[in-house]
Formats: sequence, structure tokens, C-alpha cells
Amino acid sequence: MDLGILTYPLIALVAGLVVIGVTVIWIYNRLVTLRNRLLNALSQIDVQLKRRFDLVPNLVEATRAYLVHEKSTLEEMARLRGQGGGEISKNPKDQKTPPTAAIQNDLALTRAMGRFTAVVESYPDLKANQTIADLMEDLSTVENRVAYARQAYNDAVMEYNQTREMFPAVLFASKMGFEQAWLWWVDAPSRNKPTLATL
Repeated sequence: MDLGILTYPLIALVAGLVVIGVTVIWIYNRLVTLRNRLLNALSQIDVQLKRRFDLVPNLVEATRAYLVHEKSTLEEMARLRGQGGGEISKNPKDQKTPPTAAIQNDLALTRAMGRFTAVVESYPDLKANQTIADLMEDLSTVENRVAYARQAYNDAVMEYNQTREMFPAVLFASKMGFEQAWLWWVDAPSRNKPTLATL
């Protein structure tokens, strides 16, 4: 029996297994990197939402004397701030479902802040007050940061989901525990719940 005939198939088999092993390791490492990136982006949303929540009491107190007729808007903002909506977890194991309470509170507070801004714009004396002008500038900055953080998170989710759904990652991703991630929807009324999936 010629050993050369058996050696070539054995070398081909070992080489094939090495290629498959390297591919699986590369896919796993890539998905870990992308998952960590989107979790970081999610934590940035949490940071910006906390900044906004911290700004609400100052806005309510500074405008209370001026906005006697807009008491319901101020009370709603204070109520939503008090609810908080729950902290967004940064632990991947806790990301089985979206933080629905935090997202719904974020959506409600975003709408209330929009109404509040419109009310402030309609009161010239209020706009002229330097303290309120500074708070409105802070509010504008925080709202922009919240929007940017949401967008950065959704971009990270898109890249992660695309990578896990492409060949050959689609063959291994679910088996390695990398499930589809959820997007943060806040703008469209028909999308007031985030899409469900896990990390």
C-alpha cells in the first residue's frame, strides 16, 4: 500500500479543518467586537438621557412663574422626569429584550420637551430671561446629543445585524449566542415600541 495516496487526502482534510477553524474564530471575534460597540452606543444613550432628566427640574423651576397658564406641560415634564423610565442595562446578558420602559419614557419626554420649547418660544419675556435662555441652550444641546446617541446606536445595530446575517457568519452566529439586536425607534407613531430581538 502506497502511503503517498493516503497522505494527500489527510493533508487536505487537516487544511480544510484549519480553514474552517480560523473562519469560525474570525467570525466570533468580529461579532464580539460589533456587539461591544453597540453596547457602548447603548450606554451613551443612557448617559444622554440622564443628562436630560437632570435638566428638567431646572427648566420647570425657572419657568414656573412665567408659565402659569401652561401648568399641565410643566407637570407632565416633572412627572415623566420622576418616572425615569428605568436605567438601560449595559450588561449583554440583560439585553434579551429592549428596555421598553426607558424607551417609552424617552419618547414621552421627547414629545413633552417639544411642547415645552414651543411654549417658551411663544413668550417673549421668557425668551429674554438669561437663565431660561441658558437652560434652553442646554436643552437644545442635550436633545441633539440624545438624537446623535440614538443614531450611533442604530448604526452599530445595523452593522452588527448585517454581519451576523451574512454568509458564512449566518451559519455560526446563533449557535455562538449572537442573536439579532433591536433598534431604538422613537420618531414614528407606529413604531413606539422597539423591534424585538436579543444580543
